Amino acid sequence: MSVLPYAVAGWIFLVGVYGIATSRNLVHAVGCLAVAQSSTYVLLLAVGYRRGGSAPVFSDVPTTTRVVDPVVQALALTDVVVGATVTALLLALVLQLDKRYGTTDPDALSELKG
Repeated sequence: MSVLPYAVAGWIFLVGVYGIATSRNLVHAVGCLAVAQSSTYVLLLAVGYRRGGSAPVFSDVPTTTRVVDPVVQALALTDVVVGATVTALLLALVLQLDKRYGTTDPDALSELKG
């Protein structure tokens, strides 16, 4: 078992979180959040990977054949759909903020401070 996919997932997550922390624009922050969330795809695929495994389709191979985990693949696909939905919703909210306040700079949105 290799630790490389887990390290790559961690690195992608840290790059996304760093981008969120240093962002001066809400659109950039949403993009960085999407990058951080994409690290979960790599993590899920690393968890479900089996060396020498094939696709989990048993129509033309014996049932004793080593296959990758189909549940993890389904979770990764669900993660992609949820990530795209969250990104679209956040970009729509940023667009409404820009229409209402005329800026996407978080520091310039002083009327939102409580």
